[in-house]
Amino acid sequence: MRSLLLLTCLAALAVLTLCYESHESMESYEISPFINRRNANTFMTPQQRWRAAVQERIRERNKPTYEINREACDDYKLCEQYAMLYGYNAAYNRYFRQRRGEKK
Repeated sequence: MRSLLLLTCLAALAVLTLCYESHESMESYEISPFINRRNANTFMTPQQRWRAAVQERIRERNKPTYEINREACDDYKLCEQYAMLYGYNAAYNRYFRQRRGEKK
């Protein structure tokens, strides 16, 4: 009888321990993942926006050659279709390199 009472107490303790609702699990309900339109830009300061714009301009200027070639090929439909079969490098060489007078 004592072992049954002890087992019942341990089972009740285990149930209470495992079913405890902590405040950490409620954190996701406190803040909505969506921001309304009015407050959409408030999380970034004007200085951070300016810095992001400057970094984007620097990235645009310092693009690797293959990225520039790929963008040129994306703008031309035939080149893009050829690139899906043979790759962007071969497509760029076929459609653009010869037009500028460069040799393979």
